[in-house]
Amino acid sequence: MHRRAFLACAVLAPLSGCLDFLEDNGEEITEPGDVEIVWDDLVRENPGTEDERVVVWGAVRNVGERTLSYIEIRATFFDADGEELETVIESVTVDDTSKEEWAFDVEFPRFGEDAAAVATYELEPATGV
Repeated sequence: MHRRAFLACAVLAPLSGCLDFLEDNGEEITEPGDVEIVWDDLVRENPGTEDERVVVWGAVRNVGERTLSYIEIRATFFDADGEELETVIESVTVDDTSKEEWAFDVEFPRFGEDAAAVATYELEPATGV
């Protein structure tokens, strides 16, 4: 049964982040308030070329009382008119649970002119313990 739930979750992961699956299987998902984004920056590589790419780099901090084992960052990219271009979800590597901060990067999935259209972004963290 867990296998079916996992497979269903794997198909839906880009849409939902699998939060319900994790809650149902004993891993508690905490409120985004348990982490805060300490800093973030939009970085462009090879601007004005067909190889232009956009990446959001940043760091997230544990501000809650719990030791975290999973952090997910959802980045939504917008054009200059405020139209949503893409939403990307990346997990943050929590390789040392004694740390209080972890670096992350979220890459816009398209290159060239599509990447050049990115004007701004929004970030939303989610965590699991």
